[in-house]
Amino acid sequence: QVQLVESGGGLVQPGGSLRLSCAASGSVWRISAMGWYRQVPGAQRELVARVHNGGRIEYADSVKGRFTISRDHDKDTVNLQMNNLNPEDTGVYYCRTDSLIKGYDSWGQGTQVTVSS
Repeated sequence: QVQLVESGGGLVQPGGSLRLSCAASGSVWRISAMGWYRQVPGAQRELVARVHNGGRIEYADSVKGRFTISRDHDKDTVNLQMNNLNPEDTGVYYCRTDSLIKGYDSWGQGTQVTVSS
């Protein structure tokens, strides 16, 4: 099992920046990718950004050019630098690890990001 601890959410004005961090522990050898998902009330969680073990990175179209995901393999952490935030970025952000073994994906507890003036 992989345990995830997130930090860095909060309230920010439009145009501002936030940095989310997620630290993994436990069976980290199972991780094939680390990423961030966002959920708003009444909707499913959607992918924001993900980085795979081989370095391939995916971004949601809505965040390309504004968000940057980075992963530290030595520390088993993944960060999401969010710039030029807008109200549509508001939601609960969840860290997720994809597993090499089917059925062993893990989710963090979620951190609230609110973009409002």
